[in-house]
Amino acid sequence: MLASERYVEGTTERPRLCVFRSNKHMYVQVIDDSKMHTLASASTVQKPIAKEFDYTSGPTIEIAKKVGEVIAKACLEKGIQKVAFDRGGYPYHGRIEALADAAREHGLQF
Repeated sequence: MLASERYVEGTTERPRLCVFRSNKHMYVQVIDDSKMHTLASASTVQKPIAKEFDYTSGPTIEIAKKVGEVIAKACLEKGIQKVAFDRGGYPYHGRIEALADAAREHGLQF
């Protein structure tokens, strides 16, 4: 098993911040795996982010930073401060790194 294939599990105290990116969009969910519930989510499909950035070529680092900011604010509103970061096997650079750094800057701990 590769290190990037290990499963990151979220708990009630420390839910999992799961990232998925496609060629056109980026999706982030905060999941409590013990209850199998999505606690918060953000994506480039959501209207506030989609309206702010008019893009056609796919998510950029600036858009990833905005998604990180939105998910951090949503988590803090729900009382979630600590998360386990699940990068989904993607390398930790570029858009994934920008999203994680923005979430940390806005108060999430992982």
